[in-house]
Amino acid sequence: MFELREVSFRIRKAILLEQVSLRLEPGELLAVIGPNGAGKSTALRLLGGEHRPSEGVVRMDGRDLGQMPPLEQARRRAVVTQRAELNFDMPVLDVVLLGRHPFNGGQARRMDRKIAERCLDEVGLGDFRGRGYLSLSGGERQRVQIARSLAQLAGNEPSPSASDSEAPAVPGAFPRYWLLDEPTSALDLAHQHRLLGLCRRRAEDGGTAVLVVLHDLNLALRYAHRIVLMHRGRVHAEGQPEQVLTPENLAQVYGVRARLCDLEPEGTRQLVVC
Repeated sequence: MFELREVSFRIRKAILLEQVSLRLEPGELLAVIGPNGAGKSTALRLLGGEHRPSEGVVRMDGRDLGQMPPLEQARRRAVVTQRAELNFDMPVLDVVLLGRHPFNGGQARRMDRKIAERCLDEVGLGDFRGRGYLSLSGGERQRVQIARSLAQLAGNEPSPSASDSEAPAVPGAFPRYWLLDEPTSALDLAHQHRLLGLCRRRAEDGGTAVLVVLHDLNLALRYAHRIVLMHRGRVHAEGQPEQVLTPENLAQVYGVRARLCDLEPEGTRQLVVC
């Protein structure tokens, strides 16, 4: 389990988080939602090791994150930030291979290239491996960064054949954590659903713990196992999607009138602003 326990975070006199407790468990997709400035990205940066808490503790599987070596963190946790940009051009495959650095020290092996190519296929960019990163659209760059994080989550996987056995496999004795900050912001409708479907499958089939910061509440409703609703640096509500996305919570936090409606004949639910 990955958790914030009674965490506060301040920058000078500004309180960005106050007494926030949040847990992320293997096998689930957790959506963190809330209006602008609610503290969502700050919470993710604390889990990602970018910030240290002013108060409280961040723990990965019972260990204080601040006491874990950066390399160990990188082998167990992959992060996609809102603005993961490059200031110089690189082939797309080389960008994805950056996710393999915690396992190969920057010396790409055949196994690493196969993992990177597979991850590009997963985000629908298999034909882009030789393209220059800076030639891509914003949504395509976002998908490349998602592929990079998938390559990092792969760890040291066993090779499919003895001839490819260039490094021993790392036993899967610990869970892995995938943190994504607004990963759908530059994606079209089809790729938004493709990504969230991938996140859900990774959680359910691969046992990965996935945290996604989202603004689209209907995506959270459709794909998340659990939702944390943040407001003014605190956790306002937490639970299953339909327990959190209530008219009362949405009115208090977003200042809108909204309700869940049943869609026919699909039998699914949709959040509608009245």
